[in-house]
Amino acid sequence: MQSYEERLTAPRSWWVIAGLIGVACALMLLPLGTLPMLGGLIGGAALAAVAVSSYGSVRIRVVGDSLIAGDARIPVAALGEAQVLDPEEALAWRTHKADTRAFMLLRSYVRTAVRVEITDPEDPTPYAYLSTREPERLVAALTAVRA
Repeated sequence: MQSYEERLTAPRSWWVIAGLIGVACALMLLPLGTLPMLGGLIGGAALAAVAVSSYGSVRIRVVGDSLIAGDARIPVAALGEAQVLDPEEALAWRTHKADTRAFMLLRSYVRTAVRVEITDPEDPTPYAYLSTREPERLVAALTAVRA
């Protein structure tokens, strides 16, 4: 049973930029004719859209007894206290308070985050920083699984 799931999608403005990259590719190929121009438009927009989609398709889930964040799968038993970070505190933890050993699922376009301590003595990672649009729900889900 899944108690929490979130997909961190890219902002709409990034999709507009992907379309504009296609237009730029078309304009570069305009001197070569109509067919290369259309190929540049379609190819450039498609490649940019694939890049935006792959970057924006990361998911955070609490499934069973695990926290799955991107490619990382962390057992809830190895997690300590989870802390909701408001926009100012989240900015501090991704800049001057950040630890280079930390696991960071960072998306700069998501202003809020959750910081979860990792208590496993075998793991040198001190905490996980997870960008999330619903930090209170994520902390509640982790607390419910731990209880």
